[in-house]
Amino acid sequence: MSAHGENRDNCVKSWEEGARGGNPSSEGFPPREHTRMAITGIGMVTPCGLGREATWDALVAGRSGIGPVTRFDASAYPCRIAGEVRGFDPSAVVPRRDAGTLDLFELYALAAADEAVRHAGLDVARSDPGRVGVVFGVGLGGIASMERAHETLLQRGPRRVSPFLVPMMIPNMAASHVALRLGTRGPCEVVATACASGAHAVGAACRWIRQGVADVVVAGGAEAAVSPLAMAGFCAMRALSTRFNDEPERASRPFDRRRDGFVLAEGAAALVVESLESARNRGAPIIAEVIGFASTGDAYHITQPDPAGQARCLALALADAGVEPDDVAYINAHGTSTELNDRAEAAAITEVLGSERASRVMVSSTKSMTGHLLGAAGALEAAISALVVERGVVPPTINLDDPDPACALGHVAGRSRTATVDIAASSSFGFGGTNAVLVISRPARRPIS
Repeated sequence: MSAHGENRDNCVKSWEEGARGGNPSSEGFPPREHTRMAITGIGMVTPCGLGREATWDALVAGRSGIGPVTRFDASAYPCRIAGEVRGFDPSAVVPRRDAGTLDLFELYALAAADEAVRHAGLDVARSDPGRVGVVFGVGLGGIASMERAHETLLQRGPRRVSPFLVPMMIPNMAASHVALRLGTRGPCEVVATACASGAHAVGAACRWIRQGVADVVVAGGAEAAVSPLAMAGFCAMRALSTRFNDEPERASRPFDRRRDGFVLAEGAAALVVESLESARNRGAPIIAEVIGFASTGDAYHITQPDPAGQARCLALALADAGVEPDDVAYINAHGTSTELNDRAEAAAITEVLGSERASRVMVSSTKSMTGHLLGAAGALEAAISALVVERGVVPPTINLDDPDPACALGHVAGRSRTATVDIAASSSFGFGGTNAVLVISRPARRPIS
């Protein structure tokens, strides 16, 4: 047996042993009768565009959303570029008088959720609100609001700090504002697992549906961390790209020899995930299905990735989906454009798929265009993967001019590719060794009766 086959079999054995013990596994969906889960709506707010179609068009065209930082004076920073959301009007989301009482990450969450719900044709009031949940992934929350409030505190004293500071700052308000807007009464939570948060949120939504605690869940991720303190912290870690300050569009270059760090970005994505029965009863459009999920921890290092841990997560996700490595046609890689992450991820993919298959499976990192949305990245990339299987177009990894030999994969480099994708995997990994992989399928693969 090959090494990658043995690794996957060991993961599956661990999964089955947990199921026989009668306890839900923390590594994937609970071991119970399978419930099919449909994605019926998608919304996006990204550096590449306002809305799902604007973002998708930019990704397919290979157009970068990275530019100079305009939110504050970054002239003294080693990294002076970011993926800012441009042209966003808060008054299009909330009344103008209320816009100053929400942080940008909350406004982005509302905008993405609004679009996803419209896309899904979901009317919570006509459903059972107690069976509709909301879950979002958020990494840093309202860090920019916290920074501004701290300046006010120092300059003007404690009595001048806004009474809205706490709800503008705490991460759970991304989900809470969406729930308030929609009138949902089901589970309402935020997941904070660094850069895997958005993917874990989508996984949590599917878990709730499979457990029978919700029929429909608005799941997503939101982040607005292009701020002086956040950028200073990432610069201090030497995590951000500094080589391409004068050529921002070229800075994010996953798997390329000249990669030198990720590009901080902001935005949000939301997906309406529901049981297939719920979608059928509503006559909702089926974009794609989530057929597998896994979540693991490395217990390895606070920032450095562990290829073995990432491989285990991918193998478990495929086992949960009931598919073989050769069934996967496309992988939306975490692909941050950092030296260690890209090599670890390539090694993990090769471990599970085998070197021959890994060299042929289509792999791209859309972070090359969007930048890294931190807590929102996993939700955005799950949504992109769903559109890939629906539309049969694979966005590229741009700036992949000279692939790192240590990252030998079937890269879709430079230009998008038209291809039938029945099954896609979307990988997300975060500081602290937290991993998440979602497996997404075309509904046509398993006909809807």
